[in-house]
Amino acid sequence: MSEVQGAGKVARFSAATLVESGAIALPPRIRPLETTWRIAGRAFTVDLAGGHNIWLHHAVAAATPGDVLVAAVAGDPDFGYWGEILATAARVRGLAGLVIDGCVRDRDELVEIGFPVFARGLCIRGTGKDTSVGGLGRPVTLGDVTVRPGDLVVGDADGLVVAAADALDGIAARAADRVSAEAAILDRIAGGESTVDIYGFARVAAPRVGA
Repeated sequence: MSEVQGAGKVARFSAATLVESGAIALPPRIRPLETTWRIAGRAFTVDLAGGHNIWLHHAVAAATPGDVLVAAVAGDPDFGYWGEILATAARVRGLAGLVIDGCVRDRDELVEIGFPVFARGLCIRGTGKDTSVGGLGRPVTLGDVTVRPGDLVVGDADGLVVAAADALDGIAARAADRVSAEAAILDRIAGGESTVDIYGFARVAAPRVGA
């Protein structure tokens, strides 16, 4: 798969800026294991059966360098669907990260490896390898958001967003405008103005101390 057109224009912005510019926020329960991690890349979607991670093994082998694995769990999220071995394999393959609406394990090793993982939590329970349910390269749903193969996924310490490839130019333009506008607001605050005046909020009387 070729690089998502316009991805570079969008990936340089924070997740918060992108969601205010038209990207869709993924569930906030999915968090980075290390807050300094940031991901941006094409979604390679993975559909997992509860308690089984075999399709993550196949995904690491099948995905293209630069892809972000986006895995939905149909069932119990409280298993260690990903750990040191898969993270090492994914890093060697040149993948950009993992987003999973389920748990992972081997946190210390994952942080040491440096392969970005955004997950629902940590769980040490092992997984099975049933291939009869699940698969690769189909739309998956995380919370109430559908992620399709090839969508752009961007994540940082604040959270994750997803955007369709054909929406990236518009999102990038709005994000650039927002960054410029916020820089101007910060300059005005540094100059002594209040946010109440800058945003034009109606002033209210301050409560009288001791009244």
